[in-house]
Amino acid sequence: MTRPGGTWQNWGRSASVRPQRVEFPRTVEAVQRSVRAAGTRGMLVKAVGAGHSFTGIAVAPGVLLDLTDLTGLVRVDRERGLVTLLAGTRLHQIPALLAPYGLAMQNLGDIDRQSISGAISTGTHGTGARFTGIAGQVRGARVVAASGDILVVDENENIALLPAIALGLGALGILVEVTIQCVPAFVLHAVERPEPLVAVLSALDDRIATADHFELYWFPHTDRAMTKTNTRLPESAPRHPLSAVSKWVDDTVIGSGLHQVACSVARTIPATIPSINRISAKVWGDREFTDASARVFATSRSVRFREMEYALPVEDVRRAFEAVRALVEDRGWRISFPVEVRFAAADNLWLSTAYDRATAYIAVHRYWREDPTEYFDAVEEIMLSFGGRPHWGKMHSLDASALRERYPRFDEFTALRDRLDPDRTFQNVYLERVLGE
Repeated sequence: MTRPGGTWQNWGRSASVRPQRVEFPRTVEAVQRSVRAAGTRGMLVKAVGAGHSFTGIAVAPGVLLDLTDLTGLVRVDRERGLVTLLAGTRLHQIPALLAPYGLAMQNLGDIDRQSISGAISTGTHGTGARFTGIAGQVRGARVVAASGDILVVDENENIALLPAIALGLGALGILVEVTIQCVPAFVLHAVERPEPLVAVLSALDDRIATADHFELYWFPHTDRAMTKTNTRLPESAPRHPLSAVSKWVDDTVIGSGLHQVACSVARTIPATIPSINRISAKVWGDREFTDASARVFATSRSVRFREMEYALPVEDVRRAFEAVRALVEDRGWRISFPVEVRFAAADNLWLSTAYDRATAYIAVHRYWREDPTEYFDAVEEIMLSFGGRPHWGKMHSLDASALRERYPRFDEFTALRDRLDPDRTFQNVYLERVLGE
């Protein structure tokens, strides 16, 4: 978010900058003018969404284009389910925009505060072995190139560029419009419950294959897994949503309030963490309800944290998870945040963490006031040993030389970048590290 005085910082407080200039374009033409003006002045320019990346991918030391005001619906092809949105539109705004047309997004992550352009540019994903990340739902885009001209990428123009543009890290231009493949509106039957971890892991392949959307959380120092299983139902199916009181107790009182207290206590007295985690594993996530898809996918996250997430071949997820469990035990650390495991289908996007392989994700977190370095570095070493690819918007240490080995289309992407942005108008320190100069 951009604060008075011009200082920008991300949600996780892991990146900040004081740009030379901050602008709030309301139209595509305003973005074009900003890019051209920056080029004339020899200034770097970056677009910023909601600031939910934990890396420095959105850090803009030159011109920061805050897309907060570039929001809304551009057009809808109801018959084909194609919906075009302005790039700054927040994910939580989209359900209301789609409702009059009887449409919904195919899949979402568990946070909906991001902008649509930021979500696809960093590879944001939900869970479900038959569903791709959000970028995999992209069918077209309009991009302001370094020249200030519009590059159209859709079924009629430059379609060969879509696998690069749909997940472009902000390195190829400024996304101003995104066309998403939507589906008829649907509801989800959600079952969330604590289960014995050993039982969940032994049946993991079956749970992944048979559920529409399955994920698990494990609180370190416990033998319990919190599982979430969502089943897709027609929009006409009966709904049994959480009551306002129940949702407030679960998400606000327990999920935010008590968790904030627990993190604060744990930071001061680390020895309390195993007991706190055992209590958390009992009081969180024991409910069943049915509601509109977007209301089930997304949850409220008000306790700040830092996160690292790696994508692995799905067949390696159990061994990698067990290695993380052993690591925490062997090192004697006290970890208050859960380890999260999710799943996604393979896709064809050049820089997607799920490129050409069915994927499992393992994410680790630390409270934002704690130093995550030792924990994250050790977990990263495990993930790399299983062929892991880091989430572009979450903390990791890899550079271009290491990433090139993990992405078969990496050199094609950087060659396209050389063509579209030869002077590195959209460069910053993070992109220089992960893509090279």
